[in-house]
Amino acid sequence: MIESLTEAYSFIFEKELIEEMAEVGHLKSIKEGEKIIEIGDFVTHMPLLISGAIKILREDKDGDELLLYFLERGDTCAMTLSCCLGETKSEIRAVSEKPTEIIMIPIEKMEEWIAKYKTWRHFVFESYHSRLTEMLDTIDTIAFLNMDERLMRYLQDKAKINQNELLQVTHQDIAYDLHTSRVVISRLLKKLKLEGKIELQRNSIKVLSL
Repeated sequence: MIESLTEAYSFIFEKELIEEMAEVGHLKSIKEGEKIIEIGDFVTHMPLLISGAIKILREDKDGDELLLYFLERGDTCAMTLSCCLGETKSEIRAVSEKPTEIIMIPIEKMEEWIAKYKTWRHFVFESYHSRLTEMLDTIDTIAFLNMDERLMRYLQDKAKINQNELLQVTHQDIAYDLHTSRVVISRLLKKLKLEGKIELQRNSIKVLSL
């Protein structure tokens, strides 16, 4: 485990903190599409991303989802940090975007490390700032962009996260993430295809405009 932590976080944390993380943390392998954190759960551990990607989703009163942001290697989730520090229930759903490895850190270590390690304190504050910026981007996208622009940004972000311009994703999955209907997504995908921004293939979408 210490090798994975060193590779992913040595540029952020000092050796002593990484050694302590390896001692108390639990390495977990997650399959694509698997839920890591569910809405309403009490959060007992904080995930540190070693490899892969995770999408963070909110849910409305009708059970429809909205994608807030993606997490990549070296990230953690600010919403999870809030739940850990406040000992409250999770208000987000975390789902693996692709096969992912995370190290689960017990929440009781969070406050201890904030006082003990300057690098950890900086990491926590920087994570809050980064995730807040991403959520503001999401709000701006919903408020100011047309649905076809939202869809194109979503496809570009997904391609970058997966490091692959060919996306194995259904129209219904996209509709869930963007909080709209499959019919709307199918229509807009055809529009983006005519504009030369994507190619529609069998059970996949190729992003041409990155």
